[in-house]
Amino acid sequence: MSHSFRAAASSRRRFALGSFERLGIALCVLALLFASAQAVLAHEFKLGDLEIGHPWSRATPAGAKVAGGYFTITNTGSAPDRLLSITSDISAKAELHEMGVSNGVMTMRQVTGGLEIPAGGKVALAPNGYHLMFMDLKRQPKEGEMFSATLTFEKAGPLQIEFAVQGIGSAAPQDDD
Repeated sequence: MSHSFRAAASSRRRFALGSFERLGIALCVLALLFASAQAVLAHEFKLGDLEIGHPWSRATPAGAKVAGGYFTITNTGSAPDRLLSITSDISAKAELHEMGVSNGVMTMRQVTGGLEIPAGGKVALAPNGYHLMFMDLKRQPKEGEMFSATLTFEKAGPLQIEFAVQGIGSAAPQDDD
């Protein structure tokens, strides 16, 4: 009887150990998924004194010809710089635009001459303000994917970045600063 009691106890320990091992594996997988989701939600790029924070766009419906692009530019340097141009493989052309309200009417206009990034300052490209317009789309951006673009600055030069595509109509990501 003591032999069968020891065998049953050993079997229970193996079952319990197996359960703990499975739980540990599941927790590791969840941690990795959370870490990768955070990386997609909060990605940034750096070129000299310029930091580009979380470039993002929205998915577009079939047949759409334009998409928007948004991010923040922080200049940690002592001299201003200027965003001069944008190119992307997702569209035939890309332009910097500004939305505003004039006489109670929402307007959008192309920004010519570039966008100044003041020394020690931060400029947000966001819905209803400065933003990028990817025009004559070559393909539709789809939720969950990334697409690349190159920003060219007057002093810092070119920088390739990746836009994270969010769902159609999704809200702007919350800034953590």
